[in-house]
Amino acid sequence: MKFYYVYILLCADGHTYTGITDDMARRFAEHQNGLNKTAFTYRRRPVKLIFQQEFNDVLQAIYFEKKIKRWSAQKKLALANGNLDLLQILAECRNASHYKYSPDQD
Repeated sequence: MKFYYVYILLCADGHTYTGITDDMARRFAEHQNGLNKTAFTYRRRPVKLIFQQEFNDVLQAIYFEKKIKRWSAQKKLALANGNLDLLQILAECRNASHYKYSPDQD
């Protein structure tokens, strides 16, 4: 069975990078060794792997990666740290401040 990994890297400058791969060790080494000079992580090395989630369905992995790519760095760090309470609070804060949110709606 083939596995896919959605991962979050913490870069040396504090930025986060989210990606997907079918070979976590190889992909992390590519980031760390700076094989691509135009890559987001190239000038932000060293990087640290702070989160990875394994999937056996590539479509689920792609969906999850796209979802968390839109998250704030705070929310990604909460996920990486396993702080589900903070993750929930950050999700609620964003929803409550979203332009479509109106507590007066019936």
